[in-house]
Amino acid sequence: MTKLGEAVAAWIADDVDESCQAELRELMARATTDAAARGELADRFRTRLQFGTAGLRGVMAAGPNRMNRAVVIQAAKGLIDFLSHRVERPRVVIGNDARYHSREFALDTAAVITAAGGEALLLPDRVPTPLTAYAVRHLGADAGVMVTASHNPAHDNGYKVYLGGRLVTDPERGVQIVPPYDAGIAALIATAGPANQVPRATGWTDCGDEVMESYLAAIAAGPRPAGPIRIVHTAMHGVGSAPARAALARAGFDDVISVAAQQDPDPDFPTVAFPNPEEPGAIDRAVALAVEVAADVVIANDPDADRCAVAVNDPRQGWRMLHGDELGAILGEHVAQAGGDGVLVNSVVSSRQLERIAADYGRPYVTTLTGFKWMGRVPGMAFAYEEAIGYCVRPDLVHDKDGLSTAVAVARLTARLKSEGQGIMDLLDELARRHGLYLSAQLAARFTDLAQIPRVMAGLHAHPLTTLAGAAVTGVVDLTTGWHGLPPTDGVLLTTDRGDRVVVRPSGTEPKVKCYLEVREPVGTAASFEDLTQARAAAGTRLAAIKTDLNAALFG
Repeated sequence: MTKLGEAVAAWIADDVDESCQAELRELMARATTDAAARGELADRFRTRLQFGTAGLRGVMAAGPNRMNRAVVIQAAKGLIDFLSHRVERPRVVIGNDARYHSREFALDTAAVITAAGGEALLLPDRVPTPLTAYAVRHLGADAGVMVTASHNPAHDNGYKVYLGGRLVTDPERGVQIVPPYDAGIAALIATAGPANQVPRATGWTDCGDEVMESYLAAIAAGPRPAGPIRIVHTAMHGVGSAPARAALARAGFDDVISVAAQQDPDPDFPTVAFPNPEEPGAIDRAVALAVEVAADVVIANDPDADRCAVAVNDPRQGWRMLHGDELGAILGEHVAQAGGDGVLVNSVVSSRQLERIAADYGRPYVTTLTGFKWMGRVPGMAFAYEEAIGYCVRPDLVHDKDGLSTAVAVARLTARLKSEGQGIMDLLDELARRHGLYLSAQLAARFTDLAQIPRVMAGLHAHPLTTLAGAAVTGVVDLTTGWHGLPPTDGVLLTTDRGDRVVVRPSGTEPKVKCYLEVREPVGTAASFEDLTQARAAAGTRLAAIKTDLNAALFG
């Protein structure tokens, strides 16, 4: 404990937050007799929270390996030093969501940037992530900081960094950092010095409502609804309710009913186990309300409103949430049908159906690594999505996933289809007739022992599976060596002789290993509703079998 105790004492002396200092003193006192407290303390000082392409993200607590004011102040100092080495008086826009300590972290960032001679533009409290991404471009900022942990559990927070202005050229402006920017910033964070010695000053610019007004007007601009629809919306206890309702109203959708219990920001996320629309049970209240009020569609945003999920009344099984790939195909078709020659983009873990849609319309198509930090950089991008319910439908405004402009696009598409006597499921069936039936799913394992994640991946690299759901694995791609022009990443891609596909990779933001599964069932262009129903059942059975095989082989 001597060496650890010295490190704890030094951190306490250098901290800027009295509550964090008291927390460490109390934990240190318990650690003398409590093995669990010793383990917790050791983990907090095992390393420092790593800054990478996801910025910072971790549990909020005291110590260098946690999210707290001292770590954020050092990160802000590293960022402004990085910017100042490249441009004179860097302009940085800063936003924050409604999580615990988010505003404190944003204010500390503004204070550090101001003291270093930068121009800090602080957005109003509790704004959606897409607004910060928009503001980087709209205000000509050289960088943007968004304090958010998106859909992570309540005890987490994060620090996302965008570059723009004089640092990069289009289309990279307003896109989250990638190598080598992350390493350059991380190196300067390491030299920032003790938090209480980092200069901080007032004098930043407090942005009013004008940026939000500009953003809402822009995403709502476009054709008026083809007819009336009723929308149920949930903000998942985040910051999306007011801007979503405002954007939809400006676009002509006035019949929007919010899930009251999830409407207002609440950093405890009391009605959901995880504040992510993809998690089982997360949108149950929204679906129940949709049944009660006879809604046409459910639209759900995650807590920082950069993701969008949709639920519809499926004639085969009743109300259900669309898989991220299903919504991606629908929106891709919607964008391609509107004309133009822009590129359709999705990530390597997302469905192959978008490529078929692009070919159908003679549009260029690009696959990237996972994350909008890669997709947002594709020149000429007209639409991009990742299966984790992230969509970019207005790249002229936001080069990142944007759950609010997506909500407007979904409402417009729902209204058009309803006016034609159809629904979203009818469009999915039509796409299946044209391209075959694609069905996707995800299998994920969460680990408390992070050392297990590289062990799982190493085992898969060394001994790839040879069969999946009774089909032979005929293709094995080690993504660590790159693939089809993609940069190397930790992952394995498996394909079977039936054309099914699995991608396995560690999560970039959560302590998980994720498996992305896709099967394709051929159907004819004249397939009936009953034919498609049978094809969906067959694809679902095969998907379940692949899940079982993967679960046993990787996590059993």
